[in-house]
Amino acid sequence: MAPRTSTFRLRWMITTVALTLLLLLIIRPCNGNFFKPFNVSYDHRAIIIDGQRRMLISAGLHYPRATPEMWPNLIAKSKEGGADVIETYVFWNGHEPAKGEYNFEGRYDIVKFVKQVGSAGLYLFLRIGPYACAEWNFGGFPVWLRDVPGIEFRTDNAPFKEEMERFVKMIVDLMQSESLFSWQGGPIILLQIENEYGNIESEYGSGGKAYMAWAAQMAFGLSAGVPWIMCQQTDAPEYIIDACNGYYCDAFSPNSDKKPKIWTENWDGWYTSWGGRVPHRPAEDLAFAVARFFQRGGSLSNYYMYYGGTNFGRTSGGPNQITSYDYDALIDEYGLLRQPKWGHLKDLHAAIKLCEPALVSVESPQYISLGPLQEVGAQTSIKTIGQDAAFSQEMIQRKVMAQSWTTVPEPIGVWGKTFTYQGILEHLNFTKDLSDYLWYTTRQFASDEDISFWEKSNTTPALTIDSMRDFMCTFINGQLAGCTKGDWEKVVQPLKFVQGYNDIVLLSQTVGLQNYGAFLEKDGAGFRGQVKLTGWRNGDIDITNSSWTYQVGLKGEFSEAYAGKDDKHFRWKEFPHDSTPNIFSWYKTYFDAPAGTDPVAIDLSGMGKGQVWVNGQHIGRYWSLTAPEDGCNTCDYRGAYDSDKCVTNCGQLTQSWYHIPRSWLQPSNNLLVIFEETDKAPLRISIEPRFTSTICSEVPQDHYPLNAWSGGQLSGPSAAPELYLQCDDGHTISSIEFASYGTPQGYCQKFSQGNCHAESSSSVISKACLGKNSCSIQVSDDIFGDPCRNVIKTLAVQAKCSPPVDNVFSYISSNSKTEM
Repeated sequence: MAPRTSTFRLRWMITTVALTLLLLLIIRPCNGNFFKPFNVSYDHRAIIIDGQRRMLISAGLHYPRATPEMWPNLIAKSKEGGADVIETYVFWNGHEPAKGEYNFEGRYDIVKFVKQVGSAGLYLFLRIGPYACAEWNFGGFPVWLRDVPGIEFRTDNAPFKEEMERFVKMIVDLMQSESLFSWQGGPIILLQIENEYGNIESEYGSGGKAYMAWAAQMAFGLSAGVPWIMCQQTDAPEYIIDACNGYYCDAFSPNSDKKPKIWTENWDGWYTSWGGRVPHRPAEDLAFAVARFFQRGGSLSNYYMYYGGTNFGRTSGGPNQITSYDYDALIDEYGLLRQPKWGHLKDLHAAIKLCEPALVSVESPQYISLGPLQEVGAQTSIKTIGQDAAFSQEMIQRKVMAQSWTTVPEPIGVWGKTFTYQGILEHLNFTKDLSDYLWYTTRQFASDEDISFWEKSNTTPALTIDSMRDFMCTFINGQLAGCTKGDWEKVVQPLKFVQGYNDIVLLSQTVGLQNYGAFLEKDGAGFRGQVKLTGWRNGDIDITNSSWTYQVGLKGEFSEAYAGKDDKHFRWKEFPHDSTPNIFSWYKTYFDAPAGTDPVAIDLSGMGKGQVWVNGQHIGRYWSLTAPEDGCNTCDYRGAYDSDKCVTNCGQLTQSWYHIPRSWLQPSNNLLVIFEETDKAPLRISIEPRFTSTICSEVPQDHYPLNAWSGGQLSGPSAAPELYLQCDDGHTISSIEFASYGTPQGYCQKFSQGNCHAESSSSVISKACLGKNSCSIQVSDDIFGDPCRNVIKTLAVQAKCSPPVDNVFSYISSNSKTEM
């Protein structure tokens, strides 16, 4: 990526000739009706829809990472932000959790999702895969696939190809039966087969080459009637479009001059792992990357993600990836607009659309480097426009505290139907991923001589395991000896034996299955290598092939404790606030939903590790791990971005807040169940709504001789830019906390007046904005007067948003967003 000038923090490249032409064009609005049949094709320059070359903005939105009740709003916000297309993977393990047993309901009702996209007037890009990666459990593969005799994933393997073709064909047939392809009047314009296979193809040798060719031919042979794509696949055949994934794809060229330039994954953020920092990608860098992609001949750019959402249940991949899949996306995990990112990109998309007719008519866009900080399009000259903004967050919350709790302990080790085997069994072969938990139990005799030896030699015996993943806890005689987190790392756990027989219990846990890489079917979980007892009088004892008793899962899972059920073997008892909590305990309480319609989250920062359910719905795993204290330096958007460049949360918990969808709540008497593995008690938990309290915007006065785009409106050469403020849906601007037209200093929540300040600033903004959900103000001397001649001025505003009047007094505490 070439460096760029830092005159403005956000810059877009728009050609002067294109802008001049666009001022004279009558822009034909989209009629929103995509159910009139149309064809989709492509040439070297663009995707061609109904005979017209298009420059398409695509919004990544994974249907299972939101609820069906959230889909319409997320789709609408994507469209408002300038998206033409919604992109999603298809999640095989969600749709076929057991072989031959299908699920197309609730969050997996893909037909409903596609129809909602179409009804909103948007196209759909369906990435069938069926391998998804996506930081999704097992990359989207169902775990039962490992048990198919003779199977090897993603190579020239007959059993795998048979299963893959069956599922891909089923999805294509389902879409066709519902008339969802473009030629049927539906929204689907593109399909994808496989996913980033080129990254690992070489590891499979000749089998990889053969498989890739087969997958392409198989997909093409299904006669879906729309183009197929393979991303990260430089050897894709001539009838499949190869596409780019990455932070920057402006330099990408497809492998044929007959194919358009497509960016399947524009990474606008990154995922997060337990115990890690939280990555953010600056809006300035992202906008620059998108602008340059289209300037250099791009046809479709897909934001991965436009809305990231939540890894509900046990769907997070990994291992060890967190429940939130917020991804620093343009719409946050709760469905709120992330500003200034959403607003920056909305304006950029509008500018791109204004240039679309001119740019797609250019057969081969060229650009010439003018030096390290500048370049120019060969057909036109470059003009940059932009807005400058600061950003911070402070979320308003209304705390709903649970009043009373009941509890029940989880048995350690054997509790129900078991199996005994001479040796260590691989975790997934036994659990089939129906639970995170697998108990291993054995016994070991310690003689008086052993005890005496340890005492005299000051030796501590230990359990050693050659290799372990993801998490394990060791118990001896019912007492916790310790827990270990690892990624196929050696474990050494000291143990305190007593004379006689000692019960050794190992609890192996998965925290999301591997989602990326070759040979996924061989990855597995649990333990590998030898399991030994070291430090004994007569030397190490190999217990790998001892008699082990196995217990899958938790008794609470089997007894459906998450649904609040009770039986004679699993009884809830009162948990007084002054009680001493036990490890591995279930807790239950009831709560009323926060008033209003705002998104809701639960604060689990006071807990340790476990899982949480609301009204029987699995919110996901939680884990209170703290990120390293270093690395969170001030973010500088200049230069190439990587996932470690702009991070937050140093020295804080990786995730504290967990999304509870509003549709999973009733007004009162909501059941909350927590399984807690440590000795933390649920006395600091709160349930709170989330909405944007503080909004900020900072827009410079236009000093260019030509300005054709401002604040979302097509305007003439002399039009001034506009500052735009918007609260969340249903909320209004209740006060103006700062306003200055002149030379304001600082950033959101730390603004201050500069030497130049228009006294009318606050009154003008208040008159235009108070009591409204949104407002816009021209940034010009005509509106505010001229407080300092011959000075380029800026308008900076900070405002407070409030909920509806009947809820305003129920909210306490904090979020703040910057608006563009």
